[in-house]
Amino acid sequence: MLRSSNSVLVFGYAYPAYECYKTVELNKPEIEQLIFWCQYWILVALMTVMERFGDLTISWLPFYSEAKLLFFIYLWYPRTKGTTYIYGTFFKPYISQHENEIDRNLLELRARASDVVVVYVQKVAAVGQNTFFDVLKYVASQSPSQKSKQQRPQVRIM
Repeated sequence: MLRSSNSVLVFGYAYPAYECYKTVELNKPEIEQLIFWCQYWILVALMTVMERFGDLTISWLPFYSEAKLLFFIYLWYPRTKGTTYIYGTFFKPYISQHENEIDRNLLELRARASDVVVVYVQKVAAVGQNTFFDVLKYVASQSPSQKSKQQRPQVRIM
């Protein structure tokens, strides 16, 4: 028997991914099916992110993994079409209401992220340049002409 965490992987990710693959690879995919699977993956991504932030507060609950498994199945099961209900009733209205604020925050985050990337690229370039010159100095010090100058015996004239 599959452990519930493995069951979540199979029924929450692998099976829906395969169904999504089959939908995408049809000669003429049905737009309703594509929308359904896009909505499913949006909800799963949101749940995964929320779970990461709230892991300490919810993962200890009894039967949490089993409830998660049932929720995933509810989302894709053809008779319940839970994805359509959850997406249309909760997710879409909330996101629509806060879309401008979310977009503004994402723009700020992108700007900050690009600033951070520039700083780190500069630091990496400086370290790379210093390392490159250190390697060149080492190689130059190991060359035969440098060694012979350093190791040439001094002859004393008396």
